[in-house]
Amino acid sequence: MTNHLHLLVSAKHPATLPDIIRDFKKYTSKEIVKLIQNEPESRRDWILYRFQYHTKYSSRVQDYKVWQDGYHGIACDNASILSQKLNYIHNNPVRAGIVIVSEHYQYSSAANYAGEEGMMNVVLLDFGFAF
Repeated sequence: MTNHLHLLVSAKHPATLPDIIRDFKKYTSKEIVKLIQNEPESRRDWILYRFQYHTKYSSRVQDYKVWQDGYHGIACDNASILSQKLNYIHNNPVRAGIVIVSEHYQYSSAANYAGEEGMMNVVLLDFGFAF
């Protein structure tokens, strides 16, 4: 999606979901800012300014704020819920009008689940049935 993302993650003890989300945001924030700073893009200064601007609304000391605080975690504690969420995630770009077929959205695992090669390495979940 162009303004948000969905993740299916699992945590192994002692890590928790908040730990994973915190570390994900911390790492990706640094990498995103680094990429923007090194890219000769016409909107680079504007984007970095927006990221700096939002730090004044954060209690944490940082140079740039890339992600919103919080997340909307949903426990997927059975195959039915997990399947529903995966289908929701895969169809999100279709509902948004970005693509007509979910497998065509390059930043999705939908192609992998359709037996095609996607741009990312994906661990496919085996539900014992086809989507």
